[in-house]
Amino acid sequence: MPAKNSRAPLLAAVAALASLAGVVALLAVPTPLRDDRHASLAGLPTPSETAGDPPARDSRGQTEPPRTERTEQSPTPDRAGSSGPGTTAVPGASRPGTRPPVVDHGPRTGNRVALTFDADMTDAMRHQLRSGAVRSYANLAILDRLERERVPATFFLTGKWVEEYPDVTRRLAANPRFELANHTYGHLAFTSACYGLPAIPRRRMADDVARTFDVIAPYGGRQTRYFRFPGLCHDRAALTELAPLGVTVVDGDVISGDPFAKSWRPIVDAVLSRVRPGSVVVLHVTEANAAMTDEALPHILAGLAARGLSPAPLSEVLDPSRPG
Repeated sequence: MPAKNSRAPLLAAVAALASLAGVVALLAVPTPLRDDRHASLAGLPTPSETAGDPPARDSRGQTEPPRTERTEQSPTPDRAGSSGPGTTAVPGASRPGTRPPVVDHGPRTGNRVALTFDADMTDAMRHQLRSGAVRSYANLAILDRLERERVPATFFLTGKWVEEYPDVTRRLAANPRFELANHTYGHLAFTSACYGLPAIPRRRMADDVARTFDVIAPYGGRQTRYFRFPGLCHDRAALTELAPLGVTVVDGDVISGDPFAKSWRPIVDAVLSRVRPGSVVVLHVTEANAAMTDEALPHILAGLAARGLSPAPLSEVLDPSRPG
């Protein structure tokens, strides 16, 4: 009689467990994030506005980088990611170690909207500034009007812009109606194709953003953990790299199209045609690259008032329960 193989039952059991583990692993794979392509910085409509349209393309005719799903603003923890009694809540702080939430707007209730201004600064822009090719990347006329009319706003600052304009940064920080947020250190792209911006290596992404927080922090004022990607270009990989930092990514649902605009009218039309309660409006304070923004601003403010909408700090728009 052939000898029985005493290992056969064991091998069969191992095979069964391996098969079961494979099924469990498949069930455990997270659902891919929704590819929610955004309007371009030129103000093209989103797919939700023009159902069935092809993906938006940038000024070079390239399809925009994939975008990720949006989430509502989560409860605001402190700098370390906790939110227990006795901690100081920092607007925009999320739990470190988890992929940052991405928000376009706040709740569609009430009458508040957020005016946000990006302060870009690339190496090329810095060279133009220092060589005298351009006069300024800090539009002080915008600040003058916001201060004169006591309008709240949130400024997304690049670290290099802060280094070029320390006095202007101190002015921003000194205004209790202004919030300071992060727009990377040198305005490099966090995806492979983003309006022609040079891309930052993935291994450097978190350090770049952390460095910018370090540059902004000494100025004080209303500091936040809000972060905006250059060109609004991001994907799952970029969000994963920023997980240790405990930030909230803020895109925006109203893209003004002010960079390189030749007239203030299209900027005003782009904002007022789309703004709603809870909107986050994306504008720029970089004068040489957005020369018409200061001329558009009074018309935008008047249009908001006519619609019963009131500018508020970003933290109050995303979290209406937060006191002003």
